[in-house]
Amino acid sequence: AIISSILKLDILNNTLKRVVELVLEDCVSSDGHVHGLTDDFTQLELLSITSASLSSLSNLPPLPTLRKMDLSDNSISGSLECLVEKCPVLSSLNLSGNKIKELSSLQPLQRLHSLRSLKLLSCDITMMSEYRTKVKELLPQLVSLDNQPHSDHGEEDEDEDEEGDSLPGDEDDDDDDDDDEEEVGLSYLMKEGIQDEEDDGDYEEEEEDDEEDGGEKRKRGEEEEEDDEDDEE
Repeated sequence: AIISSILKLDILNNTLKRVVELVLEDCVSSDGHVHGLTDDFTQLELLSITSASLSSLSNLPPLPTLRKMDLSDNSISGSLECLVEKCPVLSSLNLSGNKIKELSSLQPLQRLHSLRSLKLLSCDITMMSEYRTKVKELLPQLVSLDNQPHSDHGEEDEDEDEEGDSLPGDEDDDDDDDDDEEEVGLSYLMKEGIQDEEDDGDYEEEEEDDEEDGGEKRKRGEEEEEDDEDDEE
């Protein structure tokens, strides 16, 4: 019987070592502490313990490979020092719906250099003045805070949008410029038309002058011919 129990325990331990994801939802803790987890979960990468009435993480075993942790909708408060000690490579942490009130509670997370995503939705700390700015200064390694980009990209995009937006007066100025161009073009065409008419008038006057000169020449020619005929007689 003893050998059988040892074999079963060994099989169980080997099974636990192969577990990569563990989801424990609505597993209510009677004293607010974590129970049932051991350091046999050596390959665990994702752990979810939600709505379990947890108030402390002091019983959390070492989880050296854990990267994602969801502890939402519990009653966790105070320092998160144990997370730094037990989960050194944590990259995503969800603490939404807990009793995190002070910025000092998050201070230990500065040593989690792999931490990229943090959720504190529905926590009292989110009501703090300049909450996002203060968390950003405290945890500069974050990429996402409460499902929103935690960087300067958003501010840069806003600046670009502001630069790209035209002011109300700018459109009027553009319209005025277009009107000026149309007026200049019209007046230019009118001037050209007037000039063409004047040129046509000059041309007609030149033709009339040419015709008068030709008539006078013909008249003088005829008079000369008549004089010649008189001389011959």
